[in-house]
Amino acid sequence: MSDKVAKLHELNAAAAVGGGKERIAKQHEKGKLTARERLDLLLDEGSFEEYGRFVKSRQAKFGFKPVLGDGVVTGFGTIDGRAVAVFSQDFTVSGGALGEAHAEKICALMDKALKVGVPVIGLNDSGGARIQEGVVSLGGYADIFLRNTLASGVIPQLSAIMGPCAGGAVYSPAITDFIIMVEKTSYMFVTGPNVVKTVTHEEVTSEELGGAKTHTSKSGVAHFRASNDAEALSLMRRLMSYLPLNNREDPPRVATDDPSSRADESLDTLVPENANKPYDMREVVTRVVDDGAFLEVQPDFAANLIVGFARLDGRTVGIVGNQPAVLAGVLDIDSSTKGARFIRFCDAFNIPLVTFEDVPGFLPGTVQEYGGIIRHGAKLLYAYCEATVPKLTVICRKAYGGAYDVMSSKHIRGDLNLAWPTAEIAVMGAKGAVEIIFRRDIAAADDKEAKATELIADYEEKFANPYEAAMYGYVDDVIEPRETRAKLIAGLRLLETKRDQNPPKKHGNIPL
Repeated sequence: MSDKVAKLHELNAAAAVGGGKERIAKQHEKGKLTARERLDLLLDEGSFEEYGRFVKSRQAKFGFKPVLGDGVVTGFGTIDGRAVAVFSQDFTVSGGALGEAHAEKICALMDKALKVGVPVIGLNDSGGARIQEGVVSLGGYADIFLRNTLASGVIPQLSAIMGPCAGGAVYSPAITDFIIMVEKTSYMFVTGPNVVKTVTHEEVTSEELGGAKTHTSKSGVAHFRASNDAEALSLMRRLMSYLPLNNREDPPRVATDDPSSRADESLDTLVPENANKPYDMREVVTRVVDDGAFLEVQPDFAANLIVGFARLDGRTVGIVGNQPAVLAGVLDIDSSTKGARFIRFCDAFNIPLVTFEDVPGFLPGTVQEYGGIIRHGAKLLYAYCEATVPKLTVICRKAYGGAYDVMSSKHIRGDLNLAWPTAEIAVMGAKGAVEIIFRRDIAAADDKEAKATELIADYEEKFANPYEAAMYGYVDDVIEPRETRAKLIAGLRLLETKRDQNPPKKHGNIPL
């Protein structure tokens, strides 16, 4: 028996070092942690239970030497005491290349996670498909893609890109809910710089083509950017703290000392008297939510719309807000897509939506129209219409045109719609409206400028306020800005038992 136990210890030791000490040293030289070191930082101490440690490739071809674990560490652990499934690719083993056994381990993990209802976290660090295994490795990717798709909306799926992720490998993280990338050590692209140069003659580096900055600010593929592995894993833990384990659970509640009745008088003067002057909607959010804590998602992409997670009365909420400080908070292609995907995630996982509105409309111009602003804007509208979670809206200033309808209005099942006295709810701004409605009166006037000014003032008095909408019941209440936190929390408490559902169907046809 002692010999057999010794053999077990020997195999465990071999599995623990993956590709060997030399390759571990090279990993550290690049500023990267190993697969197991990453798990140590991500999970609660001592909580990791590994499965598949002794799995090896059965495809020993073209000089490939099978290694215990086959280049990926899989198992279950806890984050803040809550269970998660996690796989961590080991770059020290053949560059983390995915083969048949590697894929089977990930698939087995995902199958079990779906059965027990816990999130899957993938720590990606792989050179791609294992060439020596040919089509078997490609089939392994497809097996994973299928499981990503079937698990979507059932359990949260989170990805950290902590090294290379190229070719077909990118589509698994792309299907998952959130992606974190590490600056200067991670990249994602379908085709690398060499292929790009051959086909298009463009000279581009891996970092420029698919680095963390590119995907968090230009493409919108990734949601968060971290400066190193440790920061990325800490961010992953923070993100998990807002999420339920599955779609049948409510998000976690956290005790807070921030009074539900807290009023913030500074909100009363935050919106400038000049309707064309910008302000930072993040300030509104942080002054209203618990302890000012706001985890913004995609802060560097489509910054004219802010989305992210916060808490009110200890309960997770999804925040959506127009950002007047960027493009006046107008909706465009990128912000519509960004908002739609975030809203659908929150709806899938029982996270109430709180919308802070200040929107002058959709961005005009040929670039937007040719790019399909109608189709992309419809995504945002569809997402809000489809959502059955509690939906609360605060109109801070402008709510013009179709954008008023889109931003969680009462007409698309908004549950609680509040407005500040500074709210302007109309088809368009006063100046534009007057120039259309009264163009003949202005043209016939002796002093055209004075006449226009008089008519604009009259229009503003009648429409540039929240009371017309309140008269029709489209706004539930007009409140002092300082009361916003207390009113939202009261609304959330009332809506805690909300029950709503969409008509039975296989699925809708969102305008992709």
